[in-house]
Amino acid sequence: MIVIPAVDLRDGACVQLVGGAYEQERVRMDNPLEVARGWARLGFRRLHLVDLDAATERGDNADLVHEILREVDAGIQVGGGVRDIAHVDRLVMAGAERVVVGTRAIEDPGWLDEVASIFPGRIIVAADVRGRRLATHGWSRTMAWDIASIIESLNDHDLAGVLVTAVHREGQLAGTDLFLMDEVAELSAHPVIASGGIASLYGLRELADRGVAGAVVGMALYTGALDGRTVAEEFAE
Repeated sequence: MIVIPAVDLRDGACVQLVGGAYEQERVRMDNPLEVARGWARLGFRRLHLVDLDAATERGDNADLVHEILREVDAGIQVGGGVRDIAHVDRLVMAGAERVVVGTRAIEDPGWLDEVASIFPGRIIVAADVRGRRLATHGWSRTMAWDIASIIESLNDHDLAGVLVTAVHREGQLAGTDLFLMDEVAELSAHPVIASGGIASLYGLRELADRGVAGAVVGMALYTGALDGRTVAEEFAE
């Protein structure tokens, strides 16, 4: 299993939010480019770069995203407000290894099929979950759809993976939702990337034992609950 540090962008800074709530910003670092370079220097081979402002329609950090793609020596998966094929194409042309799509991909299977056929093996679908229900539009809405049916509906698409975030655990350092991730890993035909609440090496090992392919980690790395160098050594790939 590979661990992928999160680099979340808000107003030109790298931040970490508790539960995805803008009013609960716990970490702020003013030079995201140096933050991303720092993770790469520690030995992490992939980064998870998210434009939170674009995801929540508060603006965007497009110039900063492109700068990080250009300057950081790591495979970078980029998400946040990606809602059309032209945007996917711009990110791929700028150097994104994979592109993360969320709300539209799940609400519009025809669009997902089209974008996945144009960029085979480069699209990750983000299924953000609160409890067992899908959270969309930057986590501002909770839908009636159950995660199991969503995962099964994605199996026929040519994807690089499925990113499942336990929103109800996000940023709380209370451990991830292992029951959720176990079920998703069992149901998904694609590599599963887990996110939300991961706080210990034990938790990472538990995810690996369940067949999870990757884990996006944010708060635990930024607060020192997890030592970056130790994590990179054990979970670099």
